[in-house]
Amino acid sequence: MQQILQSFLELEISDQEYYDGIIRFIYSGNIRSGEYECNQFIIQKMDLTNFIIYEEYTINGKREIHNSFSISKNKLIKAINAHAKKQKFIVRDFKWANS
Repeated sequence: MQQILQSFLELEISDQEYYDGIIRFIYSGNIRSGEYECNQFIIQKMDLTNFIIYEEYTINGKREIHNSFSISKNKLIKAINAHAKKQKFIVRDFKWANS
């Protein structure tokens, strides 16, 4: 799981704008379940505290899911924000995301 998480962070938290969109989706209490399509990965919100992250491909017209893992909201936010800090992005909080 750690390798897939690291790959997700490197590919998807690569720009302030991408980070802002992802963190807003994760923090949002108005979105109880749904998915956020990133560049290569999909973030599936199962409920307000549980997420599945995976790579999705279409092969021969059929949807295939690869490299999936589940993660809690708190662990996901912690990992994303730590990576964002390393990239010198403005780290957003819950209040910002819901304003």
